[in-house]
Amino acid sequence: MDLVLRALSMAFAMGWEILWPLILGFTLSAVVEAVISHQQMSRLLPDDRPRSIVKALALGAASSSCSYAAVALARSLFRKGADFTAAMAFEMASTNLVLELSIIMVVFLGWQFTVAEFVGAPLMVTFLVLLFRRFLRRELLDEAKLQADKGIVGRMEGHATMDMSVRGGGSLLSRLTSTEGLTSISHYFVMDWASVWMDIVGGLLIAGALAAWVPPDSWQSFFLVNHPVVARIWGPIVGPLVAVIAFVCSVGNIPLAAVLWNGGISFGGVIAFIFADLIVLPILNIYRKYYGLRMTGFLFVTFYASMAVAALLVDLIFAALGLIPRQRNALVVEATIAWNYTTWLNILFLALAAYLVWRFVRTGGVPMLRMMNRPEGMKTH
Repeated sequence: MDLVLRALSMAFAMGWEILWPLILGFTLSAVVEAVISHQQMSRLLPDDRPRSIVKALALGAASSSCSYAAVALARSLFRKGADFTAAMAFEMASTNLVLELSIIMVVFLGWQFTVAEFVGAPLMVTFLVLLFRRFLRRELLDEAKLQADKGIVGRMEGHATMDMSVRGGGSLLSRLTSTEGLTSISHYFVMDWASVWMDIVGGLLIAGALAAWVPPDSWQSFFLVNHPVVARIWGPIVGPLVAVIAFVCSVGNIPLAAVLWNGGISFGGVIAFIFADLIVLPILNIYRKYYGLRMTGFLFVTFYASMAVAALLVDLIFAALGLIPRQRNALVVEATIAWNYTTWLNILFLALAAYLVWRFVRTGGVPMLRMMNRPEGMKTH
């Protein structure tokens, strides 16, 4: 019981430390989503040329960080005519280049990891595009398109395709501060929270348990800390595999990444672990429903290879530049709450969250929330 309480207390403490950054990140994300329309996305991604891939990265960075929503929206884009490779690039950007992820990484791991994420994600997408061009056959793509058009339900279907962006003219500030703009921001804020809260809580609980229960020597042995050269290669290889079996995705895997970093995994291993939220077991099962078993296997192999190679390359680049932190002191803390800046910021941002939730409820958001898992075509806004 003492071990369980210690794990829960550490999970709570980490959650308390990142509460205000989470609210800030989701608020900024909601502001971006409120001015970016999903309507023209498929038309912007007609092929896998560099221009379309860059657009896919930008559109993904402006979308929700929920892995399930990103996967569902990528299929929707594919069904509406977007290039499959560009849709997968969009999917990767949605879970690796979003604002809330970068803010939480700074808090938990440090700015070096955030910079590495923004350097590594485009590299990962580049490797993926090259693999698709070399190995993706028309027969397999046609088979996946036929399966996708069946419209089999995955998860977060409604959330992925609801478009609540603000239309009309006027300046950006006037649109965001208008009645419609504030309502849109509140809806995106609550819907994004509702889509990832289980991953955040799950990540904190797993991180707390591992930090409390696994001895440091066990981590160091598993990550080959005593063999630095081998450990640099081993980290990007094993990092995604740990993510696959951890079941946690999106922002929720950052607390666990902090535990792994403190335990001795390489810098590239942390980056590969964070990249791998799109190949966790529940999402692989959704790929099977969306695109069929053969395409699921193809996506797993190509995603895994792209993640591992990009993470290893980032590790080598950052090591050459001297940007890898020397101390392994990621934020994994005991349960203490004091009247410090964290508490005051939490109170301030909780007030902001309360206002957005109140506006969400007052403007018909609850019925929309019930439709988050409904398939496309069964909802209206």
